[in-house]
Amino acid sequence: MIRRLAFALLATASIPMIVDFPAAHAAAASAQTTLIQMDHISVQVIGKGSPVILIPGLSSPRAVWDGVAPELAKGHSVYLVQVNGFGGDAPGANLQPGILDGMVADLHKLIADRKLGRPAVVGHSLGGLVTLMLARVHPGDVGKALIVDALPFVGSAFFPGSTVESVKPQAEAMRAQMAGLYGQPFPAAVGQAIARQNALKPESQAKVAAWSAQADMRVSGQAIYEDLQTDLRPQLKDIATPITVLVPWTAMRGGEAAVLPLYKGEYAGAPHVTVIGVGDSGHFIMLDQPAAFQAALTAFLAG
Repeated sequence: MIRRLAFALLATASIPMIVDFPAAHAAAASAQTTLIQMDHISVQVIGKGSPVILIPGLSSPRAVWDGVAPELAKGHSVYLVQVNGFGGDAPGANLQPGILDGMVADLHKLIADRKLGRPAVVGHSLGGLVTLMLARVHPGDVGKALIVDALPFVGSAFFPGSTVESVKPQAEAMRAQMAGLYGQPFPAAVGQAIARQNALKPESQAKVAAWSAQADMRVSGQAIYEDLQTDLRPQLKDIATPITVLVPWTAMRGGEAAVLPLYKGEYAGAPHVTVIGVGDSGHFIMLDQPAAFQAALTAFLAG
């Protein structure tokens, strides 16, 4: 989830194992689902049909997709990713550096082992960056990409004109501060701050706060550090995959005209990119504007 998690903290302070198990949450579309456990991620598979991979963001569980997964599963094989260490899961290999590269490697292995061809891949926030990384490193793995509120270099959103070198001190401080929360009750004030910065509706904020409290902050800290130390803008020209970017905006923050130019500028190097605004929404578009997100996802898959 939550690229803004670290900023809220500052402001307030590999052979896959496959098993079958009963569906545990609203994303399940049938009595049985498949869980694939890998080094850096686990993947829940539901439904039948053309494959779609859904990757959540920083600290988010796969439940972030509960609003769309059941409908998707009626016509698609849906691969619901969860980063090890999020959603209450054990961190696995994610206590070491290389989380993002590890996720890319696991996803590549998943696509090869399951013979998925060129699936549609949807990534939110940190998951959007990983989607771009996968499309760049393994061009044959991603048929098309839907990026939900993510930038090829997140530093641009918070430190205009910054580089990976200039934001390294902040990235290191965030990693240390977040890791320092491990082993103690997650501060309610931090969870509330994260929720307010990332979602608009009270029910959305409640979910975001709960997901933050479930995440292993050692993993979150390392992941946000790697996010801030990754700049894909120079490599966008090499990504031939069609990219659609969903961008949330609100009138209070200047409206669409104030937000979309940043995203269009940051993605300018991509040869096939479409940037679409979603109004009256926070970072978690799928929670704040579920109908608009479902429509955008349907159009993306149909296109």
